[in-house]
Amino acid sequence: MQVTKGLGKIEVTFNGYDMMGITEWDLWYLGMAKYVSTKSKDPSTKTGAVIVRPDNSVCSVGYNGFPRNMPDNVEHYNNRDEKYSRIIHCEMNAEMFAKEPLTGYTLYTWPFISCDRCFVHMLQAGITKFVAPTATEEQLTRWGPAFDRVRGYARDSNVTLIEVPLDLVKEENSNEQTV
Repeated sequence: MQVTKGLGKIEVTFNGYDMMGITEWDLWYLGMAKYVSTKSKDPSTKTGAVIVRPDNSVCSVGYNGFPRNMPDNVEHYNNRDEKYSRIIHCEMNAEMFAKEPLTGYTLYTWPFISCDRCFVHMLQAGITKFVAPTATEEQLTRWGPAFDRVRGYARDSNVTLIEVPLDLVKEENSNEQTV
């Protein structure tokens, strides 16, 4: 992988694929979405979302979890039928907490792109740019068909979908210092 930084943009060639257009803001907000995901109580998949205004300020954040006033019982998280019936995805939580129109905003999600249902909701809300890390092989095994639908929806809707190579996200966040 080759990385060149300058003027707020990062030009990347990864495995021969041109990744131009990934900005330092994209990496910053992916890191924030990763941090937000740590608040989730879901033992199997912790997801986080950050909605960002066109001026690069944070509008809203969300993580996957049960609705307010619904107890976070471990047995419900461990029972797939119960969990899927109750859980609100990170994107939906971020949208509900935004309290402002989202037209032209960017959605950052961790640890992968939105599911097809959340993606169409975010399109309806006006989001025009979607950024997430590339999925791992394990994630593709579980959600690959939904991710393929999302890629098609992005093309059909003429919105930007950027899948950032996971190595680049890890490399960018590896400069953390301990105090």
